[in-house]
Amino acid sequence: MADKQISLPAKLINGGIAGLIGVTCVFPIDLAKTRLQNQQNGARLYTSMSDCLIKTIRSEGYFGMYRGAAVNLTLVTPEKAIKLAANDFFRHHLSKDGKLTLFKEMLAGCGAGTCQVIVTTPMEMLKIQLQDAGRIAAQRKLMPETVAAGTVETKSPTAMQLTRELLREKGIAGLYKGLGATLLRDVPFSIIYFPLFANLNNLGKRGVDGPAPFYVSFLSGCLAGSTAAVAVNPVDVIKTRLQSLNRGSTEDTYSGVTDCIRKILRNEGPSAFLKGAYCRALVIAPLFGIAQVIYFLGVGEMILSFLPKKDN
Repeated sequence: MADKQISLPAKLINGGIAGLIGVTCVFPIDLAKTRLQNQQNGARLYTSMSDCLIKTIRSEGYFGMYRGAAVNLTLVTPEKAIKLAANDFFRHHLSKDGKLTLFKEMLAGCGAGTCQVIVTTPMEMLKIQLQDAGRIAAQRKLMPETVAAGTVETKSPTAMQLTRELLREKGIAGLYKGLGATLLRDVPFSIIYFPLFANLNNLGKRGVDGPAPFYVSFLSGCLAGSTAAVAVNPVDVIKTRLQSLNRGSTEDTYSGVTDCIRKILRNEGPSAFLKGAYCRALVIAPLFGIAQVIYFLGVGEMILSFLPKKDN
């Protein structure tokens, strides 16, 4: 409803809880996505998502699939909270002047995607270095010809070490490398996702004003999330390549978005932009399905109801 009062703290709690649950469930697939996207022709260590996960477990153990999870779990709470709450905020205010049209829904999604990159960019920057470290180490052992001669194997850095190093060498800009590509990914994603979810969810509502059952919200979140994820996957490949700091000796480096697009097209062909699309759909679908169930069940509102209320 247009006149429904938005409880921002509740929305932030809902988004945070949803993000924590979702990331814990799908993080290994996200790790496979990052490693598959970073593979370039001539240095392919993994043939598929399952091959990547099997080789990761063999060489790094079960917890190797959770490299970078601590960063993701720490920052996904504010990231998902900002994304969901911002969309709700924009939809609420855009609907005050009348019916919430498709254009206004897309505008709200654009606002949400723009807001979230404040947290998303440094989170992805750190996560990608940690996720891809195992690929570089495996290449050193199994494909030594792809590693520069004389390169000494070093212990994988921690998130704090990476953060300190980036801040020392490049300042805050170091954590925001790939900001442009992140915007190019997250804004279109939100423009597609939020209107599509809202309209799919409305189809399953009980009556005109009744809420949709939780399973409708879950399925709507899964379908809308996977659709938006595949649609923006080419930009996600570009973002992942730009944010990766360590590469094999035979792998390209990139100076920016246009340079990345040009080199990928020249050396790997258009199909390279679809690398990891299957994994990304498998990550995003349950992630946003879970998020919308938590969001619409009002878990945050329930938690806040147990807190003591101030007397007016």
